[in-house]
Amino acid sequence: MKYCFFLFSFLMCLQTVLGQSNKSEPLDSLYREDQLYVSVTYNALINLTEGMTQNSFSPGFHLGLIRDFPVNKTRNFAIGLGLGYSYNRFNQNLKIDTSSQPIYEIVQGGNFNKSNFSQHLIELPLEFRWRTSNSETYKFWRIYSGIKAGYVFASKSVFEDASERLYSKNLEGLNAWQYGLTLSVGYNTWNGYVYYGLNSVFDSVSTTNNQSIDFNSLKIGLIFYIL
Repeated sequence: MKYCFFLFSFLMCLQTVLGQSNKSEPLDSLYREDQLYVSVTYNALINLTEGMTQNSFSPGFHLGLIRDFPVNKTRNFAIGLGLGYSYNRFNQNLKIDTSSQPIYEIVQGGNFNKSNFSQHLIELPLEFRWRTSNSETYKFWRIYSGIKAGYVFASKSVFEDASERLYSKNLEGLNAWQYGLTLSVGYNTWNGYVYYGLNSVFDSVSTTNNQSIDFNSLKIGLIFYIL
């Protein structure tokens, strides 16, 4: 969580600077929307390798700053370009053992206490924005679609059963770059959010029975925009 704290502090300082730079702009003609965001998601894995399953709730937490660039006179169409942080955990039955060389094994029957891997990413979102806002309206409809690229700068896995506990950091085989399509739709505070991963979470990794680990991520949740 220390990554969240440092990035959130940086984003708040940056937003303060941006807000001060806009104070001299006429409110009725140069307003911007939705520059800070916070999102919580349920993380699913799709196109799973045969025998793989998810278990329990897999959470995601995302926050960042998106600079709003209106592209028409009424400012209800805009492009958003930003910087963010993302934490994702996936609870599933893939056992990862890196004590000697990386070994990936699908554990059948749920015979374990804990099995998950997680990622920390720096993300670059690009959004194409439509909304019904104006300079005096803070409650409005929005539809934001786009693409998001993320760089995995830290990762780990945990596996625990009755006989052993395995803990691995900076997992080999993870795709360093993750990218996918995004969609945010809602009114005022409440906005639904979907991320569909376009590339595989792992790259060129096989299980102990020579099955290729090739699955994508799907994140569904809520996103809250501030300022």
